[in-house]
Amino acid sequence: MTGKMDKAGIEKPAANKLKDSGPVETGGVEPGLLGEFIGYVMKRAYMTIHGDFLASLDHLGLRPGTFSALSIIVDNPDISQSQLARALEIERSGVVLIVDHLEGRELIGRHRVPGDRRSYALRATLQGRRLRDKAAGAIREHEARLLGNLSADEQAQLRQLLTRVI
Repeated sequence: MTGKMDKAGIEKPAANKLKDSGPVETGGVEPGLLGEFIGYVMKRAYMTIHGDFLASLDHLGLRPGTFSALSIIVDNPDISQSQLARALEIERSGVVLIVDHLEGRELIGRHRVPGDRRSYALRATLQGRRLRDKAAGAIREHEARLLGNLSADEQAQLRQLLTRVI
């Protein structure tokens, strides 16, 4: 383990590792009632996972939003900006900024939609597909690092349960 020692000299797990069970780590402060609420525990897990996730993408020049958009475009060639906005659950104006950024990095291209002069179809470039795949590998390493104390079945169950919430 690479965690810190508590007052009794017992090593605690590192803060970025999910625990097998027990109370939520809150910097030495007992969460009390909050620890009973799934939303609170989910938020704490998200904060732990999100920080490492950002670091996993940073060296590739990606943020969660740009990675998500690029990934959806790779998996859905010729998607429209409106469809992308709905898939990401963000305003169309936010999608325009993301698309402009990805296009500026030559990761995607915009192509006219036949019969609709106002719409563009988005398609990833070879460079965009390669970057998405490299980022996916970094995210897999990130998840393996943070979820390594869960079995493959437990990880699948966690994914399934969270999907049922959304």
